[in-house]
Amino acid sequence: MTLKIHISDGAPPYEQVRAQISEQARSGALPAGYRLPTVRGLADSLGLAANTVAKAYRALETDGVIETRGRNGTFVAAAGSAAEREGAAAALAYAERARRLGLTRADALAAVEDALRAAYGS
Repeated sequence: MTLKIHISDGAPPYEQVRAQISEQARSGALPAGYRLPTVRGLADSLGLAANTVAKAYRALETDGVIETRGRNGTFVAAAGSAAEREGAAAALAYAERARRLGLTRADALAAVEDALRAAYGS
């Protein structure tokens, strides 16, 4: 696993850790079942505070990207499908809310596209 933190980047370090691990898990560079370093071990290797890495791990666990197995460690979850299910559920909730608010399909889609551009850049 290779992670690089760019202090000059506008994103907070925990978000950089979260995004890079998430992308590597999604791409298969980190296969399901891969054991991640301990919070303290990764923090030391990246020169970050342990709380920063812990925050990233908590977010990844919430997203279904990783799972903690107690004292056995933290692993990449076999859950690309879990993330997809959660994304689909969020999309459905948004679509239903947009309809209740009276937004047209075009307006709801434009709002999503704007949000995705803001979140992913460009």
